Amino acid sequence: MRSERTTRLGVALALALSLGIGMAPLTLHAQESESDFQPVARQSLDRIVAVVNDRAIMASELEQRVEQARSQLVSSEIDVPPEASLREQMLDRLIVEEIQLQLAEDAGLSVDDTELNRQVRGIAESNGMTLEAFADALEADGLSLGQVRDEVRRQLLLRELQQRQVGGRVNLTEREVERFREQQGGNVSREQASQALFQRKANEALEAWIQEIRAEAFIDKRLSELR
Repeated sequence: MRSERTTRLGVALALALSLGIGMAPLTLHAQESESDFQPVARQSLDRIVAVVNDRAIMASELEQRVEQARSQLVSSEIDVPPEASLREQMLDRLIVEEIQLQLAEDAGLSVDDTELNRQVRGIAESNGMTLEAFADALEADGLSLGQVRDEVRRQLLLRELQQRQVGGRVNLTEREVERFREQQGGNVSREQASQALFQRKANEALEAWIQEIRAEAFIDKRLSELR
């Protein structure tokens, strides 16, 4: 049974990854490797829940994502959706992430070890721990620092790909910024208005791009086969 400390740690890790690295909610939750986390007996019973182009998403991956999402919602005192709905949502996120990771691989993107180390250390510090204490806490929860590094690397790849694809699609005009300030009753500075508008447009552009790449990918969802 997980301790209260490790439950908080898991939620904090998920939040650190989503708020510190990801550009949009589509990359919210940390994901562990099913080969690292699942006992041999469970691996042998693993099932494919979706195929994205030529790669499979396994039931164990989905189960981990659903558990993480549920824990984060409960910790945030947010109502948990019905089980079937939550599974559908998490599978959709896994599919979108897999498409992006394949695009990142095709583009030859990689993560610098210095930046990776900085991000991991930042997650430890955000939990009020040294890197060594963070590694010990993860181990007590059945995880490892290496697994966290793998997930951070994954999220950094997603962020870099998203920034490359979406950054050039976002343009702001002086008139748009001033109109936004007027709508806010002049209670925001020009810099605040620019940041808010840029984020809004970036989110819209990201969503449009995701719809594009999803439409171009081969996706075979097999979630119904597990029911």
